[in-house]
Amino acid sequence: MIDKIALEEHVSTPLNNSLWNSEGEAARNGRDYMAAVEADLLDVDNRIQRLEANGVGYSILSLTSPGIQGITNAAQATAVARETNDYVKTVYVDKYPKHLGFFAAVAMQDPERAADELERCVKSLGAHGALINGYTDVEGTEDGHYLDGEESVVFFAKAAELGVPIYLHPREPHPRDQKIYAEYTALVGSAWGFAHETATHAIRLILSGLFDKVPDTQIILGHQAEGLPLMLPRLTHRLWKQREGVGLGRNERPAEEVFRNNFYATTAGHFHTNALQNTIAELGVDRTLFSIDYPYEDIEQATEWFDQALIPEDSRVKIGRTNAERLFGLEITK
Repeated sequence: MIDKIALEEHVSTPLNNSLWNSEGEAARNGRDYMAAVEADLLDVDNRIQRLEANGVGYSILSLTSPGIQGITNAAQATAVARETNDYVKTVYVDKYPKHLGFFAAVAMQDPERAADELERCVKSLGAHGALINGYTDVEGTEDGHYLDGEESVVFFAKAAELGVPIYLHPREPHPRDQKIYAEYTALVGSAWGFAHETATHAIRLILSGLFDKVPDTQIILGHQAEGLPLMLPRLTHRLWKQREGVGLGRNERPAEEVFRNNFYATTAGHFHTNALQNTIAELGVDRTLFSIDYPYEDIEQATEWFDQALIPEDSRVKIGRTNAERLFGLEITK
């Protein structure tokens, strides 16, 4: 399939690289693998050549995890987000405007300023929305701040007003929650911990009542929606059984209804046809999107799998391109 659109595709910047010590990630994932990833995060020319060779016509870039969410000081986070967005736009997107777009990086340490930055990026820089790397580190507390708090509503209201989605991307589980991975630290990241952490974060959003307060909010989840198409029906069933209990949340609509109306799923990093078919069955083909998760995943592996996956051709076109064109107001083919 030609002219596919991919939207969980990561980059870094020199400033971002200076903020993080990737030693632990290199040890967990393998030093040669991470050295190649770190080089590819900065190499837009090689990226474009590989995308074109494998039928990807447009790629939406985002700052790699943890990015802005790992900066504890709100003022610094806000400044780094702005500098990052200007860098990604001018250095990457402007070099290949027909092939690249971007999601804004935002500092949820200060949701009102994050809303302002999102508006600037959408209206002035052409951003397609924002990507947030999970919970946010905040100065003065050891707890991570999740997006289901009342303070975040102003940000989601701005996204809804602008008509752009928010991509909820993983980061490692909070350090206080990593004891279960002791002796099996390979599981902390993308092998397992990312999905568990992000699926739970998404459920928190649903149960918080966010989608009743801001019903036009649209959330994108990668990796076949972090397993929620399989597990959410049981969650809804069990919460109904527990309806006279406590801690049920504040949502007015059932979790499955919110999921089917306010969430999109991508194939990023999860190239398995049975999982794709399950996502389609639970979420719908119109809310399923192709993605790669480059450079953490191979462009060639992702595209070869998707181009040959046993799904109807009209579904392949929707997932591979036209759903994203509709969501982002794009027109890749003429």
